[in-house]
Order: sequence, then C-alpha cells, then structure tokens
Amino acid sequence: MKKFVAAKLHGITVTEADLDYHGSITLDPDHAEAAGILPMEFVDIWNKASGARISTYVIYGARGSRCCVLNGAAARTCQVGDQVIIASSDFLEAEAAFDIAPTVLTFTPDNEVDEILTYKASRDAQGRISFDILKDEAPQPIPYRAKGH
Repeated sequence: MKKFVAAKLHGITVTEADLDYHGSITLDPDHAEAAGILPMEFVDIWNKASGARISTYVIYGARGSRCCVLNGAAARTCQVGDQVIIASSDFLEAEAAFDIAPTVLTFTPDNEVDEILTYKASRDAQGRISFDILKDEAPQPIPYRAKGH
C-alpha cells in the first residue's frame, strides 16, 4: 500500500483562526464537495507563508461562505490571510496510481475557485510513467452566498 493524494484545495486563503474552538478546520461545503473532501475526513494542511504542516479533520461550515477556518491548536499555525494547501489522501495498491484522478481546486485571494484541475498518471506502451495536470476548460463557478444563507 502507498499513500496517494485523493483531493486538494490549493492556495485557499485562511479567513479565520479560532483558538478557542474544539479543533479541526472548517471549510465551505461547496469547496470541499467539489474536490471530494468529506466531513470528519483527515487532511494535511501546509501553510505557504510559514511552512507549517499539520494534520486535522474537516468540518463543514456555512455553504457558500468561502470559509477556511483553522480551529483549536491548528489556529496557532496560521494568520488570517495566509494561503494554505489542504490535501486528503488514500492508501491504495501502487498500480492504483494509474486509475485515480484526484481533483485539485485552485483559488483567487477571496476564495473563489480559479481553476479545476485533475491529476493523472499513465503508462505508455513501453511502461514508462508520465504525469499530467489536466485543466477543466469550462469550470462551473461555485456561486457566492452571503454567510448564513
């Protein structure tokens, strides 16, 4: 078994850091669902500003809020405005690398989805491995809804 990326939110901006909450990362369900990240799923988080790397679980916040809130101890690893990378993973047999196609969302500074990408590994006729990042040419925008709506 090997550990593979299953989904990724790349460059999402931290909107809050709540030290007194009881732990986890709160994400907009629209973003999490579009990438394939479930509530209570463990994810790795990498802070692009500080280099901090943590692991925690996901909870869903208000749909359409564009939130990315580090809670509890995780709140010490970032500042509001930092960009982070959030990745979920799966343990699979090595050959499964050629069957999976993880979704990667990239973001604008105000947490609108900028690009929808797919990672894809393949083998050619000689067995050589290649890796491609495929861009969805017609991404469907995730609509903004004000908090609480």
